[in-house]
Amino acid sequence: MNKPLTYVLTALMAGLVLMLGAPAASAHGGAIKLEVTGDGADNVNVLVTYKKDGHPVTEILDATLTATSTDGRSFGPVPLRSAPEGQNLYHSAEPLPSGEWQVKVTATEPGKAHATVKVKAGDIAASPVAATGPAPDQAKAAATSAAADDEGAMGMPLKIGIIALVALLAIAAWLGLAWRNRASARR
Repeated sequence: MNKPLTYVLTALMAGLVLMLGAPAASAHGGAIKLEVTGDGADNVNVLVTYKKDGHPVTEILDATLTATSTDGRSFGPVPLRSAPEGQNLYHSAEPLPSGEWQVKVTATEPGKAHATVKVKAGDIAASPVAATGPAPDQAKAAATSAAADDEGAMGMPLKIGIIALVALLAIAAWLGLAWRNRASARR
């Protein structure tokens, strides 16, 4: 077999081995996204994810909440505290007074981000509708999360299949060229 072809095939095989042997990097970083919602009572929930892949931010968040009511009152700045319900869920350290508020959350670590939403704070009344199913925002978030999980689950086997097919084609080409060179050497 001639040397340039051997070098090309060796480099191709080395690249394939590196791709198959190394798992995909799961490192996160970059821009973060803040999803701010009222909890239906007197607090604010903030869900923190990475913009690029939608995965939860597990690093410590440094963020504050400020709010302005429709009647001109102001609230904050109040730091956000990690919520016991999840590792990327945060609550304001102090309850929001009753009323309608324009809430702004500003994060500085692990990335800079801000979000502004309208929230109504006050005592909640028990209702049969709220007790029987998730809120529309929660249902939408769950559906989006499930779709992202399905996409990720389907994407990895597809990538592995494509890599395996390319590797098989490279091996077949290498064997074919080796057989052809061996046959021509016998003549």
